[in-house]
Amino acid sequence: MLNSMTGFGRSEVTENNRKFTVEMKAVNHRYLEVSVKLPKKLTAFEANIRNVMKEYMERGKVDVYVLYEDYNDAAETVRYNPALAREYLRYLTEMSEEFGMPNDVRISTLAKFPDVFTMEETGNDEEEIWETLEKAVRDACVNFVKARSAEGENLKTDILSKLDEMKGYVDMIESRSPQIIEEYRNKLEEKLRDMLKGLDIKADEGRIVTEVTLYADKICVDEEIVRLKSHIDAMRDVLIKGGACGRKLDFIAQEMNREANTTLSKSGDIALSDNAIELKTLIEKIREQVQNIE
Repeated sequence: MLNSMTGFGRSEVTENNRKFTVEMKAVNHRYLEVSVKLPKKLTAFEANIRNVMKEYMERGKVDVYVLYEDYNDAAETVRYNPALAREYLRYLTEMSEEFGMPNDVRISTLAKFPDVFTMEETGNDEEEIWETLEKAVRDACVNFVKARSAEGENLKTDILSKLDEMKGYVDMIESRSPQIIEEYRNKLEEKLRDMLKGLDIKADEGRIVTEVTLYADKICVDEEIVRLKSHIDAMRDVLIKGGACGRKLDFIAQEMNREANTTLSKSGDIALSDNAIELKTLIEKIREQVQNIE
């Protein structure tokens, strides 16, 4: 199975009067980078969530959003901070003396100061909370991987089609190369005949062979053709095998581009150049798509 690095997954799980909604989306990235946004009550589970996600993905920049609703009548307690209350009162008394103003602080006023009284929840079972949250995270990951796989299969189909098209251009270049050499030899002989016309001098066949050989060596793309065919077959095999192969495919595409550049630089023929340019265009399209594969 081939996976894209972009995708979206969502899950809702409600158990024990607690509802968890998990959403995740991803874009291309060189490595796996996970950003988790959690309610304050669930921050303790961030590492657990990251560990679960590593089981389902290897690359991509993934943003995870977790929503939490608790419908339980949570047991809450009021906590009083006497030390902080005394601190507030001491400073208020100092202010009264410094400015010569009456100290009109009442208990009801002091109680409204921040953190003098706080509400704390009690009785939350972390294991129970994580058990439900983990279900939501795993369900979202499964849906996320399904979306990635569907897009990955579409990418595979398209790239395989482009590889077939590339093979066609490579075959054209391979068949055209000998024709170019033969055409060069014919042009060279014709030019010599025109130059020697009317003169009792014969063209030096050995010199013609030497010139043709030098030209053939200059434009020879046999090695490039062999390597291009090998790279096309290798990429096809990797795509069919699937898995986390994005980096490998990217490397093969770079090698393809190098061979196509060399072929184009050796080209001394319009038809061959056109085929090499089309070949490079296809390779660039493949490289763009490969960047999206996990």
